Amino acid sequence: MAAELLRRGLSDHRRALAAWCVGIAAYVALVAAIFPSIESSPDFNKLVESYPDVLKSLFGIAAGGDVTSGAGYLDVELFSLMLPLLVLVLAIGSGARTLAGEEDAGRLELVLSYPLRRRDAVLAKGAAVAAEIVTVCVVVGIAIALLDPLVGLDLALGRLAEALGALAALGLVYGWLALAVGAAWPSRAPAIGVPAAAAAGAYLVSGLHELAGWLDPFRFLSPFWLVGSSPLQSGADARGVLVVVVAAVIVLLAGALLVERRDLETP
Repeated sequence: MAAELLRRGLSDHRRALAAWCVGIAAYVALVAAIFPSIESSPDFNKLVESYPDVLKSLFGIAAGGDVTSGAGYLDVELFSLMLPLLVLVLAIGSGARTLAGEEDAGRLELVLSYPLRRRDAVLAKGAAVAAEIVTVCVVVGIAIALLDPLVGLDLALGRLAEALGALAALGLVYGWLALAVGAAWPSRAPAIGVPAAAAAGAYLVSGLHELAGWLDPFRFLSPFWLVGSSPLQSGADARGVLVVVVAAVIVLLAGALLVERRDLETP
């Protein structure tokens, strides 16, 4: 029954997922297509170095990094902000649409009519959210790998795999947080608001902790800092990614336990 619930979860969102994949792949292609003009501009690094420290920190522009290299360019244009933002919007929306969204729409009774425990339903729904996140990350990886020889990005495939793993970990922790909040409270609003606020705060801590000393102790709580901000140039932090994945699993299990305490009006 859990497998059937997983299949139904993926089937219900297949059109939206397909649209996300096409849209993100098109965006990646557009960004990559601009690279040859950046690569041929020797003064671009000097321009970037003149940016305010706040901007360089927020966008993951490493000191001494080469923005005109394929890895440096994609780190700044994709992996520092836009790809995490897009994946988090997908993950949080999918997590909030599950359970909380179904309860708002009056369809939760159908979900819980399957002959399995509530916690197992949450875990099956969590697996469906994870499958969506992984699918999008795989599409991003395929798009970048195909574009690499066409525009001369000259990327290390190992670093690309690390970057995609870090991206998926970020999606999991906030997508499953949305699912867990929706399992604990009967409203879609907090299921979106809580993980969105947590992600925004974590991103700011990761980007500004070196400039604002009082934020520095909190960097260990930021998934963005844990996975690293320049994965294609420096590689993702494997231990940090593992910590984020473990945190995501804990969040999902908490949601599975909290849903058992809910007073759901089901037939």
